Amino acid sequence: MADPTLAGRPNTPAVELAGIRKSYGHHEVLHGVSLAAQDGEVVSILGASGSGKSTLLRCINMLEIPDAGTVAIQGEAIAITRRPGQPPRPADMAQVGRLRAKATMVFQSFNLWSHLTILENLIEAPVHVQKRDRRECLAEAEALLARVGIADKRHHYPAHLSGGQQQRAAIARALAMKPSLMLFDEPTSALDPELVGEVLKVIRDLAAEGRTMLIVTHEMGFAREVSDRVVFLHRGVVEEEGPPAELFANPRSDRLRQFLSREGWKTSAPR
Repeated sequence: MADPTLAGRPNTPAVELAGIRKSYGHHEVLHGVSLAAQDGEVVSILGASGSGKSTLLRCINMLEIPDAGTVAIQGEAIAITRRPGQPPRPADMAQVGRLRAKATMVFQSFNLWSHLTILENLIEAPVHVQKRDRRECLAEAEALLARVGIADKRHHYPAHLSGGQQQRAAIARALAMKPSLMLFDEPTSALDPELVGEVLKVIRDLAAEGRTMLIVTHEMGFAREVSDRVVFLHRGVVEEEGPPAELFANPRSDRLRQFLSREGWKTSAPR
């Protein structure tokens, strides 16, 4: 059921997180994180290892269930059942499935189905989950593979592709769902350095099209180039956020300044 406090608002965000908390045992990874992305906005999420970036992204499509807080996609809040002494769980898995189709995720480890060809990977969910016409899905999949530059690999299995080709296939598979929001979890971290550029080019093209994207990345130059806004997480809280030109040139937070310095990024002197 859509949250009436969200769905009726003008300019409802494509995704909105409010007060997200997540713990593993006694270790709290996210401490009440709130952020939103508007339609067509590209938001990059930066932070050191262990800052909660990937956990935050996984909470959006319920791969991790937040212990507290609200996730809303296009104004529809995901219903979560929380009872004392029990782990939280989605109240309606049909709702989760429907919203996951709107917010598709591209993983750092590709997550392609190894027993299916690349073309079969692309049509699996549209045909069997969205119940769309198989011929239509095949035609769209062929076009998507051509778009990401691997049309000649459509009948190959994932193991026969390079890492960069597998990640481009994973992006095409996400696009095959016709999502309103795309989530990228360190999409280049598992790639050899010479393969990073081909994947970043595909994401740049998507950004140029006006796709709504949340991108967890360690590629500083890329984040500055493609993002409308950058969010810096530190130990499970939003330490700083704003336009990339401002954050990269004049970070207000000492922690962000130190993080950028460790990543080899030169900033202005502290103000």
